[in-house]
Amino acid sequence: MSIQVNGAVIHEVGAKWSVERLTLRDPGPTEVRVKVMASGLCHSDDHLVTGDIPNALPLVGGHEGAGVVEAVGSAVRRLKVGDHVATAYLPACGTCTWCAQGMQYICDTGAGMETGMALDGSARFSTSAGLGIGAMQRLGTFADHLVTDEAQAVKIDDDIPFDVACLVSCGVGTGWGAAVNAAGVRPRDTALIVGVGGVGINAVQGASHAGAAYVVAVDPVAFKREMALSLGATHAFASIEEAMPFIRSVTNGQGADSAVVTVGVVTGDLIAEAFSAVRKRGTVAVASIGQNEPGIPISPLELVVYAKQLRGLLFGNCNPTHDIPALLGYYRSGRLKLDELITRRYRLDEVNQAYADLHAGANIRGVLVHEH
Repeated sequence: MSIQVNGAVIHEVGAKWSVERLTLRDPGPTEVRVKVMASGLCHSDDHLVTGDIPNALPLVGGHEGAGVVEAVGSAVRRLKVGDHVATAYLPACGTCTWCAQGMQYICDTGAGMETGMALDGSARFSTSAGLGIGAMQRLGTFADHLVTDEAQAVKIDDDIPFDVACLVSCGVGTGWGAAVNAAGVRPRDTALIVGVGGVGINAVQGASHAGAAYVVAVDPVAFKREMALSLGATHAFASIEEAMPFIRSVTNGQGADSAVVTVGVVTGDLIAEAFSAVRKRGTVAVASIGQNEPGIPISPLELVVYAKQLRGLLFGNCNPTHDIPALLGYYRSGRLKLDELITRRYRLDEVNQAYADLHAGANIRGVLVHEH
């Protein structure tokens, strides 16, 4: 039996979020219904508004969530009613060739995410007019309930606060993994983190945890530089250009061992600047979304002769079913700061204000807390 829920919908590029009463269908055989308790207000959802990520609209927003399983389909095996879960914005089927090789972040069932529809092509949400609509990353955590395949819900311990757990669903894993997995930061390294928002701040934490001697954060917003210094950065600058004299001074002029690019919207020119900032055989890991246009003005000679590496990544190249609980374990032991990331909590009807604050640089991470 379907239920009525409240959710924030984006109808067209450039529009505001619209809080609406929606119908949510029952879970299918491999699906679960989750009572969403909290959702991170990720920049990726704002890309739906700006058009930086092309998706079929309208969509229910939100992909960074945590809540409680309320109902399960007949074939669900991983979860049961009452389980606390964090959403996985990338599915992990466990059986495709990528999952079998420990690369859940490129699971084959992630294909077609831009439609927002379930794997069978059906809509889980519908409007009051009966129009079936999709959900961001097949989730829709800006609604107070959602239905998703069990491959996109990861069981977590019951004592983890929901407003903390939701952060690990995207921003924390992406940033942490960008530094540790993709950039391969090691003890004694000099790591450059470009952009210190909800993803970049966790790249700072990841680089620090990996043992980097110098974690150099770059962001034009003073508040974000201050936060970076409180969460593991050793130095902070407003731009790569300003950071380079210091980086050269501690690397014998060679450049950073790695650079992690985590700005809100990336350009080819910025990637090229980060590429120039790393040493011979240095690595640039790009976590940011940009326009789908070719053009990164780097020197092929520099790429080859200096053996530099340029890498893309998804979810920090983490495996959701393993790394979401593992990162929450770090939080429980005090080795990963999550409470400190939450700048402000918002109600559902404040979602547009939340994104205005994001654009103003006022938040490291805003969290939407659903009222039930």
